[in-house]
Amino acid sequence: MPTLNQLIRKGRKKKKKKIKKTALKFTWNSNKKTKNNPFAKGTVKKIGVLKPKKPNSANRSYAKVVLVRNRKGVSKKKEISVYIPGEKHNLQEYSQVLIAGGGARDLPGVKYHVVRGYADSKGVEGRKQGRSLYGTKKNKA
Repeated sequence: MPTLNQLIRKGRKKKKKKIKKTALKFTWNSNKKTKNNPFAKGTVKKIGVLKPKKPNSANRSYAKVVLVRNRKGVSKKKEISVYIPGEKHNLQEYSQVLIAGGGARDLPGVKYHVVRGYADSKGVEGRKQGRSLYGTKKNKA
């Protein structure tokens, strides 16, 4: 336990939070410190299907996405696995996608998901409820 005099001289240090979504953390603010991003753009490299952990059973669609960062003239590539939410999708190789944190809970190693309805990924067809999560516009009729 520090004395009052030590606290006045040095103060307390704040604990730094550990960032779990490492693909979203690389941005430099005006103070030259790293900062979290809500989204990142990437290019689809491969599309496939994964089986979830027990006790669930299904085929979950996922994509390998390459994020390209260009900082100080040096391009850095990072490849991550991304969950594609909703039924059916129109994604293929070299599609541009927007990714966000929070993947499928039952897919190990998948920490991100595709934002539907942005860039090349279309929204889920015929969706009536929970449309904002799946990028579907409201019906006019």
